[in-house]
Amino acid sequence: MKSVPSSLNHAVLRAPPFPGLKEAQTAVLPPALPFPDGDARAALFENLRDARVGGRFWAEPANLTQPPEIILRPRTITDMSELAPDSRGRALWVSRDPALHPALALESAADWLADVDPWSVLSGAGSLLAHGDDEWVALARVAGVPVRVLSPGQFGAPGDDDEALDAKAAQALSIPMRDPFGDGWLSPHDAIALLAEWRRVIDANRGGNGEAIVAVCGMAWWKRSEIRRFLWLPGKQVQIISSPRKALALAAAKGGAVAVWPSRVSPALISEAQARGVPLVRIEDGFVRSVGLGSNLVPPSSIVVDRQGIHFDPRAPSDLETILAQTEFTPELCARARRLGETIVAAGISKYAASGSLHEAPTERPSDRRVILVPGQVEDDMSVLAGGGGLTSNLELLRRARGLEPDAEIWWRSHPDVDAGHRNGAVPDEAALKYADRIVRGGGMAPLLDVVDAVHVLTSLTGFEALMRGCEVTCHGAPFYSGWGLTRDLAQVPDRRGRKLSLEELIAGVLILYPRYLDPITGLPCPPEVLVARMAQNRMVNRQGWIGPVRRVQGRLMAYLRSHGGKNTSPDIAAPT
Repeated sequence: MKSVPSSLNHAVLRAPPFPGLKEAQTAVLPPALPFPDGDARAALFENLRDARVGGRFWAEPANLTQPPEIILRPRTITDMSELAPDSRGRALWVSRDPALHPALALESAADWLADVDPWSVLSGAGSLLAHGDDEWVALARVAGVPVRVLSPGQFGAPGDDDEALDAKAAQALSIPMRDPFGDGWLSPHDAIALLAEWRRVIDANRGGNGEAIVAVCGMAWWKRSEIRRFLWLPGKQVQIISSPRKALALAAAKGGAVAVWPSRVSPALISEAQARGVPLVRIEDGFVRSVGLGSNLVPPSSIVVDRQGIHFDPRAPSDLETILAQTEFTPELCARARRLGETIVAAGISKYAASGSLHEAPTERPSDRRVILVPGQVEDDMSVLAGGGGLTSNLELLRRARGLEPDAEIWWRSHPDVDAGHRNGAVPDEAALKYADRIVRGGGMAPLLDVVDAVHVLTSLTGFEALMRGCEVTCHGAPFYSGWGLTRDLAQVPDRRGRKLSLEELIAGVLILYPRYLDPITGLPCPPEVLVARMAQNRMVNRQGWIGPVRRVQGRLMAYLRSHGGKNTSPDIAAPT
């Protein structure tokens, strides 16, 4: 293979200019790969067409009403005069150089574009006229568009037929892309998969079928840096505004949407947004979030961005519910979900921790009794209020679990935010032990789920984590994972969830298609597999780590004041025998 660029930014398959992205400088050339032909080339082209990546795919879309008959890609003003005879019909000039924009505007103000997403122009186009050093030549051949090359270059030469151009396109696409999350190289298919993930996020931020997010309101200061990364668009920066009224005014002026944290959305904000015609987009923590509690000011490495509603509120549709109800889950996606689930279980990962990252909870269990775990929740949490079906009391949840499992050994675990003193929902130990055989504290959730037989939950994420570990799950409320045929549902769930899903399909929707992830090392958007690997390797970074000790002291003081000194805080308590 000839000399190959060692930078992420000089190949057809390359990363968008994310904030903080560093070019991969290396003295080692990527491995030489055979140039695909025949079926291998066809598969590579099909993969790229489906993903719509390559070139500057992150640029603004052209938003054409119909495909152009001819696309003209001038390099100089001289090109413009020479190409003019070819511009008869429905032609479109697409500039390669900002210096040409004034001339193009004079030539035909209605039929020229500056820098745009190439796929928004090439798809369905009649033909392309371009120079051989223009990557649009390769992308056009992938898209099946006929090309006439004006001068020789990497991607073609005058007189090249389709086969010659296709071979050069395949050669260009065979240059491996530097792995932004490691020290190696990505194969073309792996690079396309990563770029497709980035395109999905960028398109969603741009609005897709809705309005772009132009302002964020109600976001805690310690989350703002990560939120900007999650909502990044090239050449733009989302504005984080404290005043809801100012955020709505900005969005109304720009024709965009406002992103909000659901717990900070007031009825007045919802009413004013509706009156102004401004969409509200909900943002919440993802399901594999961080190592550490949000109440300890640990920024999330995963969020969900929901334009319809929010996953924990069954009273209205959400993007997650739509994904689970309507997605055609391919065998490839299900296989990926199965591998992801197996990795999470093997690494002992739950929402806030990986095995070994926090003190382990006791795992001894009786040999002759069914063991039931009942996880408590924050009683005024939005998921409890929206999805609990009127049940908010942790003690009542525990009592109902005992009524349904009279012969089982029941383990009660308080929510870590409650035990830390930051949130409401504490149950005195003596009250809990009227229904539970043991109180467990400390450690991650995963070690407990590995040894119990079943869980009883209200709306807790623990139920989903239990499903991944093969546990039986009884839902006293209507969490997002209920109603799909995988849980015992005691509360009413929406008819919208009538579809039966496999565990792999549920994992695919919940952990792959719905959330967004940030690599805590590079700060780049990443697939879930990257974050899970970082958590498993204990390579998480908390940029607000200085404030954690202060929050812990505050939490202990609040817990003391709430319980008036009466709560037993020993790590593991069994009922007297």
